Amino acid sequence: MIELSDVHKAFGSNRVLRGVNLRVETGTSMVIIGGSGTGKSVAIKCILGLVQPDSGTITLDGRDVTKGDRDAFLARFGMLFQGGALFDSLPVWQNVAFRLLRGSLKRPKDEAREIAIEKLRRVGLTAEAADKFPAELSGGMQKRVGLARAIAADPEIIFFDEPTTGLDPIMSGVINDLIREIVEEMGATAITITHDMTSVRAIADQIAMLHDGAIKWTGPVDRMDDSGDPYLDQFINGRAEGPIAAVR
Repeated sequence: MIELSDVHKAFGSNRVLRGVNLRVETGTSMVIIGGSGTGKSVAIKCILGLVQPDSGTITLDGRDVTKGDRDAFLARFGMLFQGGALFDSLPVWQNVAFRLLRGSLKRPKDEAREIAIEKLRRVGLTAEAADKFPAELSGGMQKRVGLARAIAADPEIIFFDEPTTGLDPIMSGVINDLIREIVEEMGATAITITHDMTSVRAIADQIAMLHDGAIKWTGPVDRMDDSGDPYLDQFINGRAEGPIAAVR
């Protein structure tokens, strides 16, 4: 469904992506792993068109993502942001229904609210949460609201940016299970970026290891532990010694 071919991106003298090649099949859950600052978020921003690559091509269903109807393109995506990115001034249901209240996906207000409450229930929140404000919710509940918003418009493709950051181990497990269930139920194609290896094992069908601006290894999650790749092996085992230099 999504393919990156020799994608390069630099910001001034900082070469972030240095020839990324990645293929994400329809209906699969791809997890991109790698250290901080290796270009994971930049790669996703390039796919969405938020950042323009310097060279290379990115295609969705074989079509260049930089061409065609921009609104129709973005309507196919949902995203769970790392920090939640909820609007503090809006009640929870309006956060969830944000896309359904405006633009090409606009629905009547009552219908948008009903959909929002349905999606909140799907992520384990009651209807009572709908009229609360984000500040009245715990971090785990805010993450669930973000997940409900990501699936509100039933997207074909969902991006998860560090979905368990800031959560305790139990809530992280809950979010991982929810993501896996929802992706399978919807038949969606998912791309997750994370360095949480528990999330990787819970969410991934396929893994791509990004280091120094390029994909060092890609393959199924069940081959991760015996990949034979020194970069992947060092990263998943948290070893100080290896080809990945520790930043001091």
